[in-house]
Amino acid sequence: MTITEQCVVALTWTLKDTLGEELDVLDEPIEFFVGGNDLLAKIEEALQGHEAGDTLDLHLEPQDAFGDYDDRLLFLEPRHLFPAELEEGMGFEGLPAGCNPSAPKDRIYFVSDIYPDHVVLDANHPLAGIALRIALKVHSVREAEESEVGAGSLGTGFFSMQITPNAADDGPDDGPTTLH
Repeated sequence: MTITEQCVVALTWTLKDTLGEELDVLDEPIEFFVGGNDLLAKIEEALQGHEAGDTLDLHLEPQDAFGDYDDRLLFLEPRHLFPAELEEGMGFEGLPAGCNPSAPKDRIYFVSDIYPDHVVLDANHPLAGIALRIALKVHSVREAEESEVGAGSLGTGFFSMQITPNAADDGPDDGPTTLH
């Protein structure tokens, strides 16, 4: 089967920066929905017409990958609003009550610095502002199921910093969810 819009592809990859430093390796194939929110647009575009067994080497500028780094997505928040066991690099889905009300609610925030009275949170994707080289291998291609087309995603979030609403999460907002 050839890759087209609204199909599912199983991919592996090696992701490097332009200096050749390895940033991420996906050794075991993972399925992604093509035509939705799982892959970057330039990756989807490059995959069109390929089939299982094909390999691609792509160069993505920041605007085609995770965007330019935006310092407006850095927030200095009171330390007491966060768990005692806070560590640099920890991620949170949203921010706790009492944080900057203008901070986007639908982002994933990473702790970049911890001070005695404040925490610096960054809502940029960790690869924002970086040009990337990605070597992809297509392992399989299949037609998407109706439910996958309707969802627009298989739930694979590597390429997104947006929080997608979860239908099972209809309870009160108890603050941010810690990512591990």
